[in-house]
Amino acid sequence: MSLMPPDTALAPPAARPAPAVRSSFAVDVPEAVLARARSGEHAAFEQIYRCFERPVYTLALRLCGQPDDAADVLQDTMLKVFAGLRGFRGGSPFWGWLRQVAVNEALMRLRRRRQLDAELPIDGAFGAQDFEDLAPPPSAAADAAALTRALLKLPPATRTVLWLHHAEGFTHEEIADLMQRSTSFSKSQLARGGRRLRALLETPEEARRG
Repeated sequence: MSLMPPDTALAPPAARPAPAVRSSFAVDVPEAVLARARSGEHAAFEQIYRCFERPVYTLALRLCGQPDDAADVLQDTMLKVFAGLRGFRGGSPFWGWLRQVAVNEALMRLRRRRQLDAELPIDGAFGAQDFEDLAPPPSAAADAAALTRALLKLPPATRTVLWLHHAEGFTHEEIADLMQRSTSFSKSQLARGGRRLRALLETPEEARRG
């Protein structure tokens, strides 16, 4: 199963090995625009903001679950990016650096509220099914509203793993480092969260219950 940006339906799983996920942040900002922004040009800042406003807000909304939190993460992310822009000298894509700032801001907000402690438990014996998502995809593609409702039914830590892995292409090792957990935690939450998400999408009335 693949989680896609908000206006895109859930796609069926690709044959393994899966192709690399293209992040919604993957926008190439011309070096000339970055140079102008470093010099303090307001129009260049505005151009960068417009390029990344939607990806940052969407990521923050998926992780934090609340529009107000997402708006705060967007604001804090952009302020930190603009403040640190003169220190960015390439070596990696600008969008990757900006995305890292956004993820850190969202996780910091969840961590302050101890919401990253909320995860799907492992029931009974711990087996291979807790590390691999073998459940079939939803019988019908989910629209953005259904996906949002279903994700909000998952614990914050679980939906964070799902979104970072499926929508942004982070590896289990990267997620474990970001969340200060183990790779086993990331793998098990991905598998269990994926199965739970499918169940919610296949029974819309359950996803609507709050």
